[in-house]
Amino acid sequence: MFQGMEYIYEVYKEKSFSKAAAALFISQPSLSANVKRVENRIGYPIFDRSTKPLQLTEVGKHYIEAVEKVMDIENNLENFLLDLGNLKTGTLNVGGSNFFSSWILPPLIADFSQKFPHVQISLVEESTAKLSQFLQAGKLDLVIDNCILDNQIFEHYIYQKEQLLLAVPKNYLVNTRLQEYQIPIEEIRNGQFRSSHIPSVPLNKFENEPFIILRSDNDTGKRALTICQENHFSPSVVFRLDQQMTAYNIACLGMGITFIGDLLLSRVPTNSELVFYKLPGQSSKRTVFFYWKKGRYISRAMEEFLKLPFS
Repeated sequence: MFQGMEYIYEVYKEKSFSKAAAALFISQPSLSANVKRVENRIGYPIFDRSTKPLQLTEVGKHYIEAVEKVMDIENNLENFLLDLGNLKTGTLNVGGSNFFSSWILPPLIADFSQKFPHVQISLVEESTAKLSQFLQAGKLDLVIDNCILDNQIFEHYIYQKEQLLLAVPKNYLVNTRLQEYQIPIEEIRNGQFRSSHIPSVPLNKFENEPFIILRSDNDTGKRALTICQENHFSPSVVFRLDQQMTAYNIACLGMGITFIGDLLLSRVPTNSELVFYKLPGQSSKRTVFFYWKKGRYISRAMEEFLKLPFS
């Protein structure tokens, strides 16, 4: 019904077919034919051609009102798309587990919000299982995690490499026999501990000590048990927990040995009640990814957020 409305609106503005034709850079007969085509389509005349200047009929008044509403909608959409392209509007929904939501995502979100203050960001803190469900269902745009998600369902972008270390309460007697393997927190934070010259601790030296292990649905928990198996002992577990941060805090109180990623240790305040050791084998090494659903449209907000760690 609104096909050709631009011809009608120009005649309405100019109140003259000749002036409207000149403004549209078409001939007057061509303009008249287009207007007539619209009038035939709706079944009523839009202009009262007996008046000078040209006037609208009653139907014409309603038609112009409707056209102006359509033009407003088009303009609003055009402005929205323009703003979206410049990130003057939009949304971004990001998810992570407790550690990532507490220590990694907040500074990234702060940086993003400073650059693009009009984009609304939501942060969801959940387990990996829940986060992957939300991501697959389209409730989240991005998820950060250190586990491997199904590459048939999700695309990924590498955020950072990570390595697990052993965190042992300082007052444990076993530390006195392993001083040559202990790593200063400064070398963990600057990455020097990754050097091949830094020896890994003989892990079986801790087989009689109490351990704090994350549950098996947590990547850190899975890797901790694998590392112990590779070193031919089964840890004596005093706590099974859900969060790496909780395990770290309990270890700081001297209640057990735990496995902690260097990413966490580079963020949390220094605690002098723990000593740290490099772990043997490849199972202690992993990658932190940003994930999104495979095949989905990558918004400009997502693109800009993924650039942050490298900008």
